Amino acid sequence: MRKVITCFIVLVFSITVLKAQSFVNEVNTFSKIDSLQEPPKHAILLIGSSSFTYWKDVASYFPGHVFINRAFGGSSLTHQIEYVEKVVYPYQPKQILIYCGENDIATSHSVTADTVFNRFVRLYQLIRIKYPKVRISFVSIKPSPVRAEFLPTVIAANKLIADFCRRSKKTDYIDVFSPMLGSDGKPIEELFIADRLHMNPKGYLIWSKVIAPYLID
Repeated sequence: MRKVITCFIVLVFSITVLKAQSFVNEVNTFSKIDSLQEPPKHAILLIGSSSFTYWKDVASYFPGHVFINRAFGGSSLTHQIEYVEKVVYPYQPKQILIYCGENDIATSHSVTADTVFNRFVRLYQLIRIKYPKVRISFVSIKPSPVRAEFLPTVIAANKLIADFCRRSKKTDYIDVFSPMLGSDGKPIEELFIADRLHMNPKGYLIWSKVIAPYLID
């Protein structure tokens, strides 16, 4: 029995290390891309997790806007905090859009709305140290069908962050959660690909319509 427990601990540790290493590789890739071509100044910077990472054609939804996408899939707010100096600080954005927090919640039922909120505030503070006047826009945590069991925590976390954003200068809360629900109050399945987690073009179309009014010209 002790041997089984030891093997399990080793397995969990190995997965954690590998996951962390994958983020290191992705972040280093961003640095390599920047070394080959200087990133545009005064662009809109996207940071966060896979819902932004998968939005490869984001610029086509917003003609006239220039984007830098530095989101990396599978990341949580803690990872954004850890790598803020590499995915945020090197750039000179006019606006920063954040989509993150969903993976924090899905990690464990022990992660509360307060936990997510406190992590967001810490990330926000770190960004404000570098960019006190840049507009920061938080895109609400979406209602993914595969993670329906976590919806109460998502709703509570979104509310806490929304209240914070409304009290803060040059800060937006962008609600994509509500328009992704059907008349029955459940996530609209047709907005997602087969994994019921990541969005298809219909989902991104809804996002684009909601986000567009918040983008700085």
